[in-house]
Amino acid sequence: LRLRAVATSLASADRAAALGIAVLDFADTAAVDLTIDGADEIDGALVAVKGAGGAMLREKAVATASARMVVIADGAKRVERLGAAKLPVEVLPFARAFVWRRLGALCERVEARGGGGYRTDNGNLVADLRGWDASDPARLAAALQAIPGVVGHGLFLTEVAAAYIAIDGVVTRLERGERNR
Repeated sequence: LRLRAVATSLASADRAAALGIAVLDFADTAAVDLTIDGADEIDGALVAVKGAGGAMLREKAVATASARMVVIADGAKRVERLGAAKLPVEVLPFARAFVWRRLGALCERVEARGGGGYRTDNGNLVADLRGWDASDPARLAAALQAIPGVVGHGLFLTEVAAAYIAIDGVVTRLERGERNR
């Protein structure tokens, strides 16, 4: 087995390299066989919220380039309806005030990650949305992407193919398009 990986954060790349895993530069990688990652929330339709670690834009790019994405999570991440977790949005610093104002219309509260001092590996800010409406995640994703200055968000609508959820030592598999076990 020859394992090569694409890391979605600089910290993950450093950890993988330290373990002897060959890390490919995603800029030179057009396709990925498999993405395995966690989630902040995931529902029964395999719609997920990701980005607590701040790498949601890179994670989405890699997941979209992947033939298959699998989420591994504990039972606390499995929800009937999304919306309890904060929804991270990656924002160009140049457009911060404008974007914050627009995001404020889509949620109860916009929080600047790290008090505004946090930067993603891309050099962008993260706005964490609290009290966002999860009734139509696709509509919300479209509204977020329509704001100039938003470069990504943590809603994963179709990227997740399967999820393995552990609750009290029992692992349940959720599979898109198949009967769940």
